[in-house]
Amino acid sequence: MLDTKITEKPKYKDPNIRHTSTRELLRRFWPYERKYWKTLVFDLFCAALTCICDLVLPLILRFVTNTAVNDLSSLTVEVILRLGFLYLVLRLIDGAAAYYMADMGHVMGVYIETDMRRDAFSHLQRLSVAYYSNNKIGQIMGRITNDLFDVTEFAHHCPEEFFIAGIKILVSFCILCRYSVGLTVLLFLCVPLMAVVSIYLNGKLRATQRAQRIQVGELNAQIEESLLGERVVKAFGAEATEREKFEQGNGTFQRLKKNSYKIMAAFQTSTRLFDGLMYLVMILGGGIFVVERWIEPGDLVAYSLYVSTLIATIRRIVEFAEQFQRGMTGIERFFEIMDTPVDIQDAPDAVPMKPGPGAIRFENVSFEYPDDHNRVLRNVSLDIRAGERLALVGPSGGGKTTLCNLIPRFYDVTSGRITIDGQDIQKVTLESLRASIGIVQQDVYLFSGTVAENIAYGKPGATREEIAQAARLAGAERFILALKDGYDTYVGERGVKLSGGQKQRLSIARVFLKNPPILILDEATSALDNESEILVGQSLEQLAHGRTTLTIAHRLTTIKDYDRILVLGAEGILEQGSHAELLEKKGVYYRLWNQLPGEDTL
Repeated sequence: MLDTKITEKPKYKDPNIRHTSTRELLRRFWPYERKYWKTLVFDLFCAALTCICDLVLPLILRFVTNTAVNDLSSLTVEVILRLGFLYLVLRLIDGAAAYYMADMGHVMGVYIETDMRRDAFSHLQRLSVAYYSNNKIGQIMGRITNDLFDVTEFAHHCPEEFFIAGIKILVSFCILCRYSVGLTVLLFLCVPLMAVVSIYLNGKLRATQRAQRIQVGELNAQIEESLLGERVVKAFGAEATEREKFEQGNGTFQRLKKNSYKIMAAFQTSTRLFDGLMYLVMILGGGIFVVERWIEPGDLVAYSLYVSTLIATIRRIVEFAEQFQRGMTGIERFFEIMDTPVDIQDAPDAVPMKPGPGAIRFENVSFEYPDDHNRVLRNVSLDIRAGERLALVGPSGGGKTTLCNLIPRFYDVTSGRITIDGQDIQKVTLESLRASIGIVQQDVYLFSGTVAENIAYGKPGATREEIAQAARLAGAERFILALKDGYDTYVGERGVKLSGGQKQRLSIARVFLKNPPILILDEATSALDNESEILVGQSLEQLAHGRTTLTIAHRLTTIKDYDRILVLGAEGILEQGSHAELLEKKGVYYRLWNQLPGEDTL
């Protein structure tokens, strides 16, 4: 067992980083809600209907009380039945309105959440490789799943709650002033103080909600990393270490959650204290006003009920504060994704790339990574003929993979330009550019699904015969047919049910199906055993035939028959030529071939 101790506490970013004002977030969120404005308007109309019962009941009780006190003979059974029937009708209307709000209000929220998640995913698809190199997948997943769950509730509850509160507070204030302006002013003097306390606690709650979301993303990333690497964990007996790492992250989340509940407790306690203060004002003031004959007993009953409605409304808004802040936090983190600039995108005047044989030219190309400004390539000029097989070799860090990544524009050049068949790759559409390039990597990624679905990824909508033909060309048909369900065999997450050689041949079949004029092989056989390397090597030879091929070589024996070999180093292109020509020079390639000292190994 490993006895490695994890002493550093898990970190999360400052929750106030890039904090956006509530007004700005609501302004940016409004277009998503505006799309469903008809549903929203009717939802608010129903919200207004639900206020009627609460506002009419005190008037009914006031009428009954004052009539009983002043003229009991006029309070007949018929009058009581009419009042009861009126209230019953209002309750039925209230029930129907509440049903619509609970049904279509939530459905509208689901539509908005779906639209936002669609936009977030589309934007993520457009972001460059650099973004995913610097951000954890667990954090990204949290932003487009968990963070948007609360938007469903926020989208309709937010306008509903504030609309209902506005109606009740305004109507209650007007009616209360009608009964007693002095008593109403005394009551509403408590409101500004309550607002100040609520705004202060709201700010603290917003910060804790954001910190919680960030820590949940950290936990997701940690769990994902641990589960995907479970074979390494088991191989090194590191289960205890992983549990300790998880416990620290889980403990941090627990502390953040406890802190948020402390703030909520303070919120609710302050609300109850202000409730009590307002009731105290009503009891003392109302009692004195009745004694002095400044208000009728029935008016005091109605007054008490309206004060109760007012207090209940304010309490509901305060209780809604937690849900409001969860929604605002989710919206804020959503817009942080949407505000991430798209580094690699089509130029405004980009046109589809014209088909061609696949000649590639590098013209004084330099490149440095945008995050750390580490310069990898300096003034590289290179002509690759159509159909030529070019191998890239050299020490690690020499820029082999970087050079290949510039061709499909996984990164953009810092200076210089790259052309394919005379067309500047920054002036053609990304879709057409990448459609003309096939890539086979060392680390093969297969999607959860069947063998046929993974091969068809190279050509969406391909027929079963086209898939089978691609598999035959890749030398994969024999092992596929030996599987339990043949082409319909489920390969498991990341293709865990297949061997390395089998996965590699499926990736080659994908490229056969795509049939591009340019092929990039990124150490495609370096991780395979000897037998698999031979089989995959034969498939690659078949695939490379007639295509412009760039191969990043790990084993020099696999590329000795290539048309040209390029030796890259920190200073750029060190040597180039055929295998025989480079051996005659007795330079860097010669030393690498003979494993002589003086140069780094591959």
